[in-house]
Amino acid sequence: MATEGIDTESSAVSASAIARSISGKFDPVIRTISWDDVIAALREGADDFRKAPQLGLLIGGICGAGGIALVLFLTWLNMPYFAYPLATGFAILAPLLATGHYVVSRDLAAHGKAPSLGSIWSEIIGRSEIRWMAFVTVFILLVWMYQVRLLMAVLLGSLGFGATLAEFVNVVFSTSNGLVFLAIGHVVGAIMATVLFSVTVVSFPLILDRDVDLMTAMITSVAAVAKNPVPMLGFAALIAVALVAGMVPFFLGLAVVVPVFGHATWHLYRRVIEPLAGKAF
Repeated sequence: MATEGIDTESSAVSASAIARSISGKFDPVIRTISWDDVIAALREGADDFRKAPQLGLLIGGICGAGGIALVLFLTWLNMPYFAYPLATGFAILAPLLATGHYVVSRDLAAHGKAPSLGSIWSEIIGRSEIRWMAFVTVFILLVWMYQVRLLMAVLLGSLGFGATLAEFVNVVFSTSNGLVFLAIGHVVGAIMATVLFSVTVVSFPLILDRDVDLMTAMITSVAAVAKNPVPMLGFAALIAVALVAGMVPFFLGLAVVVPVFGHATWHLYRRVIEPLAGKAF
C-alpha cells in the first residue's frame, strides 16, 4: 500500500513535469554570480552600444533634452528647487527607459544584428506585462515627488516654496531643518530606488525573454537580488553614480550612460538566470 502511494505520487510529479515541459513554462532558476559577472556585463553592454548605437543615442538624447527642458520649465515656473529631486527620479525611471536595449542585446546575441526601432516599439508596447511594469515605475516616481513636497512643507515651510534656486540651496545647506530634509530625502529616495531596482532588474528582461506572468517575473527579480546582494546592489550603486555623473554636464552624459547600462542589465540578467534547456540566447 505504501509503495502504491509512492508510485502514485511519483506519477503525479512526472505528469506535472511533462505538462510543464509541453507548455514551456518553467520556474526561472537563479544562479549565484560574482562581481566579475557585473564587470563582464558592463563590458558586453558597452560593446552592444558600439555595435548598435541608434536606439541608445535616441533614448539618451531624449533624456538629455528632456532634462534640460525640465530645468528650464521649472525655472520659468519659479520652482527650480524641484529640478534636483526630478533629476534623481531618473534612477527610478532607468529600468523602464532601458527596456528597448534589452531587445537590442537579445537580438544581437541571437541573430548578430539589431532590430529596427519600429519592431522594438511593437514588441514592447505589445506586451501587457511591460505596460503594467511601466505603470508601477511611473507610480513610484509620482510617490517620490509627493513625498518631496511633503518633506518640504513639514521641514522647510515657506522657506522652501517660492524660493529661487540660490535661496533654496542656502536654506538646505545652512539650516538644521534643511540638512534634515536633505538627509531624509536621500534615504527615502535610496530605499524607493532600491525596492524598484530589486523588482525590475530581472523582471523586465525576463518578460521579454520568456512567457512568464508579471508576478513570477517580479518575485524572480527580488529573489535574484536576495541571492546575490553584493553584486546586484553593487550594480545598482554603479547605475546611480553613473546617472548622477551623466546629468552633471547638462544631462548630456545620459546619451552614453542609459544605453550602456541598459545593455549591461540584459547581460547581467543572462548571467543570473539559468537559460532554458535548448535555448542558447
